[in-house]
Amino acid sequence: MSKLPEYSDIIKAQQRLKGVVKVTPLEHSKSFSAMSGANVYMKLENMQSTGSFKVRGAYNKLCTLNKEELSNGVVCASAGNHAQGVAFAARILGLKATVFMPVFTPPLKVIATRNYGAEVVLEGESFDDAQAAAMQFKKETGAVIIHAFDDPCIIAGQGTIGLELFQANDSIQDVLVPIGGGGMISGIAIALKEMNPDIRIIGVEAAGAQSMKNALKQGKPEKLTKMQTIADGIAVKTPGNLTFEATRQYVDDILLVEDAEIAHATYLLLQRAKILAEPSGGAAMAAVLQKRPEFEGRNVVPVISGGNINMGLLEQILEKGMMEEGLRARIAVLIPDVAGELRSIISILENLRANINEISHERSITTVPVGFVLVTLTFNLQESVQLDMICKALKGKMKKFEVLK
Repeated sequence: MSKLPEYSDIIKAQQRLKGVVKVTPLEHSKSFSAMSGANVYMKLENMQSTGSFKVRGAYNKLCTLNKEELSNGVVCASAGNHAQGVAFAARILGLKATVFMPVFTPPLKVIATRNYGAEVVLEGESFDDAQAAAMQFKKETGAVIIHAFDDPCIIAGQGTIGLELFQANDSIQDVLVPIGGGGMISGIAIALKEMNPDIRIIGVEAAGAQSMKNALKQGKPEKLTKMQTIADGIAVKTPGNLTFEATRQYVDDILLVEDAEIAHATYLLLQRAKILAEPSGGAAMAAVLQKRPEFEGRNVVPVISGGNINMGLLEQILEKGMMEEGLRARIAVLIPDVAGELRSIISILENLRANINEISHERSITTVPVGFVLVTLTFNLQESVQLDMICKALKGKMKKFEVLK
């Protein structure tokens, strides 16, 4: 088995990456500090080339291979971000890249990978399925496999994030890192623990895909039997052997976040900080927003690992976030199916400064009496108290209605 990279390997990786990847911002957030009770700095890898941290490890790995090894091209498996990183790095170095991606991969990531010049093959329902297909392709063609996380050069490349963090602010105390296969947290942990062993490295996994936490509990990497999360970038059934060992040695704790918490953090990042993150990129912030007492008053860095979000999912997250904050509401009203009834409801909304977003009618379901229509109205609000005023006005009109959650 390969050995874990050392601190010196991460320093060498940083030299290779100069002029190729961005030194991404480390931004202090007053809003998230106030919400969490911690002193929050965000490491914005969503602003990295290709929209994710993955290009760091991919480029570093390709730079370590010789011409003979690269003569048959490179191949990788990825849910999207590693694919783009490999494709981007291969294009810079003039290499042929083939990428296997799970069939559920967001179209945005598939299109971007192809645009970077890679050949994309959709295979299987998970990263592990795509990885198996990539390994078979390697056997058939001789292409070099570029593993998404379980490779010392990949880990060293991702570890350059840790160097940048410390160089930007050496007073950081806690760093929260999303975990899929574990490449990023392994590299960051090796780097930061060398520079300051007192910095706490906290992993964050989706509750529906807690492969690393399970591996630590079992004492070895084991494949999850099932997995369900909106955070496709960290949906990995089996962590690597190297990344498991690095996590066991250097990571202080692993926190779990529910999909609802991830979605809300992703919404808040966009709404409060104007930062577009994908769900896996928002996972670390979701953990910070749990208001855990051990973070209170400390200098905390959640790594916002990527911003390549599926637009359909983003629409859902925004809709749900607006409703949770009382900026959008939906009501269902049962009214006689005669002219003028709908106009009276619209008049109430308009008088109370609600902006109607959508109206739908339902007459055919059995719960709607003959001669009536169930009208569902979605509307935007300027402040949450408007909804109470609207409900009072509807009751005054003797309307039978329900506020939908």
